[in-house]
Amino acid sequence: MIEKLSGDSLLEWRRARGTAGDTTRCGSATFRWGERTYVMGVINVSPDSFSGDGLQSVVQAVAQARRFVSEGVDMIDVGGESTRPGSSPVPVDEELRRVIPAIERLSGELSVPLSIDTYKLEVARRALDAGACMINDIWGLKVEPRLAELAAERKASMILMSNQRDKPQRRIVPAVLSDLKRSIDLALDAGVAWENIIIDPGIGFGKSLEQNLELMRRLDELKVLGRPILLGTSRKSMIGLVLGVPPEERMEGTAATMAIGISGGADIVRVHDVKEALRVARMSDAIIRRRKS
Repeated sequence: MIEKLSGDSLLEWRRARGTAGDTTRCGSATFRWGERTYVMGVINVSPDSFSGDGLQSVVQAVAQARRFVSEGVDMIDVGGESTRPGSSPVPVDEELRRVIPAIERLSGELSVPLSIDTYKLEVARRALDAGACMINDIWGLKVEPRLAELAAERKASMILMSNQRDKPQRRIVPAVLSDLKRSIDLALDAGVAWENIIIDPGIGFGKSLEQNLELMRRLDELKVLGRPILLGTSRKSMIGLVLGVPPEERMEGTAATMAIGISGGADIVRVHDVKEALRVARMSDAIIRRRKS
């Protein structure tokens, strides 16, 4: 059952939890929320990525990551399991085989922070050992709450997503708010620092097209939770359904969602096309944040 939340109750919860932390440190980087939009580049070391960008080797992953860095990416998210609807879970050993060599190479060669896209405890632990400094949990601690203890122990940042694939909801914005509040509470109670928490509404994860569009329109309502918002719309099926185009032709639709998302309060955009996303972010920031460089 969805917790009934009003704006006043959320503000009271936020005050009780504390509001310190307008910056987040991850590795050698410091993210100052509100100053500009940050760009997270996606490295999929899985053969069945929904977006068609799955990489088959560490060499390919390193080459793509180097290109992202040359284009100005702020952080890189490495994942070894497809999150497309209907995909089969990958065994832990296979996921480790895919992601750990890539993270070891990237952490040794690149200066940008690395995130591990996983909901599995052992994969996250080994990824942090290999040089990652952020855990991107698409289940927001629903599947593996011990990820929060690991993040607290390692002082790692956490991205907590609202995912409705286990239980679709009719009223999507209250559901997402309740889901993210619960995830934040679990993380804080496990010892994760407030400033190390990032939230993600989970566009496309158990939500209908209309619900995804509604979340985009009402993204600013998530700001009441007091944490930076990551928006992942890149090449998503929402864009394909509206425009009637395959993943490789969704750049313009992705750009529109990024610009609207930044206007609604997004602090990070997670993308497959870094160069184009940085241009969209820079233009949007010039308008929304009055930042020209």
